[in-house]
Amino acid sequence: MTAVLETMGLTRAFGAIVAVDDVSLRLQKGELLALIGPNGAGKSTCFNMLMGQLKPTMGNVILEGETITGMKPRDVWRKGVGRTFQITATYSSMTVIENVQMALMSHHRDIMRVMPYAHKRYRDEALALLELVSMADQADRHCAVLAYGDLKRMELAIALAHSPKVLLMDEPTAGMAPKERVALMKLTSDIVAGQGVSVLFTEHDMDVVFAHAHRIMVLNRGALIAQGNASEIRNNAKVQEVYLGGGTVLSDGEAAHA
Repeated sequence: MTAVLETMGLTRAFGAIVAVDDVSLRLQKGELLALIGPNGAGKSTCFNMLMGQLKPTMGNVILEGETITGMKPRDVWRKGVGRTFQITATYSSMTVIENVQMALMSHHRDIMRVMPYAHKRYRDEALALLELVSMADQADRHCAVLAYGDLKRMELAIALAHSPKVLLMDEPTAGMAPKERVALMKLTSDIVAGQGVSVLFTEHDMDVVFAHAHRIMVLNRGALIAQGNASEIRNNAKVQEVYLGGGTVLSDGEAAHA
């Protein structure tokens, strides 16, 4: 099966420090792939190269057979790669629906031409996206008063406004309460299944990873040390060494606190 997104020997060095070391991965259509590892493992650096914020020292990034290595972030986005961030970035002075409308205006390339009438543009389309993430009932609330979990769901709607082929989610449940984490990842899983979007995400909550990821890849000190399904990763000796210091099987409860 042809990968939607693929990296070949992706490497990034900062002087003598190799942050990402010869990473090759394949993300299939409709797959929810987790990229995990301890702090400093190279996950965010890897994401920044995929999205164009950083240029690889070596290696290539390929989207649907086309090499996109070194493209600017806006060009990668235009090719169909979306991203959500660990810390939400929204317009707090605007309403929920206005934030999504702005994303749709950007997608349709008329953001400057119709600024005086922005509140009227793509409202139905924006409402449909908010309905998808269970936020339609809060469409006219200002973002400044939203709970953090609701901001995360709104950010997901914004990312989907471009109809991405690939969605990169950098620690999507960071800062959320346990129930909110479960709800957001269930929502993401449903979108993957219903929309056919391919998702690559990083996450520290192993309960979330084991419950929702179709496949898991583990980074340590910039290099891939393991990949497989939840059971294979939970029982992998190298992964146990990284998370627990070795010698103990990574159970569900222990994984959640690793």
